[in-house]
Amino acid sequence: MDHFVFSPPMVSAIPVAGGGLFPVRRIFCVGRNYAEHVREMGGDPDREDPFFFTKPADAVVIEGAATPYPPATSDLHHEMELVVAIGAGGAEIDGAHALDHIFGYAAGLDMTRRDLQAAAKKAGRPWDMSKGFDHSAPIGDIAPAATIGHPASGLIELTVNGKVRQSSDLAKMIWTVPETIAYLSRQVRLCAGDLIMTGTPEGVAAVVKGDVLEGRIAGVGSVRTQIT
Repeated sequence: MDHFVFSPPMVSAIPVAGGGLFPVRRIFCVGRNYAEHVREMGGDPDREDPFFFTKPADAVVIEGAATPYPPATSDLHHEMELVVAIGAGGAEIDGAHALDHIFGYAAGLDMTRRDLQAAAKKAGRPWDMSKGFDHSAPIGDIAPAATIGHPASGLIELTVNGKVRQSSDLAKMIWTVPETIAYLSRQVRLCAGDLIMTGTPEGVAAVVKGDVLEGRIAGVGSVRTQIT
């Protein structure tokens, strides 16, 4: 350890329902995985190969902690998502065996600086600064698959200040969780500790300081944060 020129950063970790902590290695996010959200963003919902962007591991916000309103934006949006926690890595994973690689699931929020994203899209530039900023991934406790199974359908919903903003069903994902894992593992070797945020349904909208966001996914769990 004395070879480090300064102390290594702490490992980001998410509480596991029932005890323990899940160390976060990387966060992959699937874009445009619900047809109605694709339409509301002005896109074509025809099924195409999934694409991915990333967030840093230390973007995670846990245990209901507050989410600071980020700098460089005036249009911060919520995106409610099912989060898949990888427990066993691999490359070229067969979709038929993809579920064997999952440790558990959680409810999460892909916070987005929408104005920065729109500008990046228009200029043909990467989305990194619109998606991968500090505190951009509030995530609830991880429910082990050994306890809850593998949800392929069920309510996914987000309220802001008690009013429903997003409400859909996991069954409406364009790419299923096994398909997503199989596809992503052909591009990178997945490892234990990786998270996959599986896309958001329609209803994304702006939030402001003071707003309380509460999301839930049937059979999985919840996520809560306040914008400060």
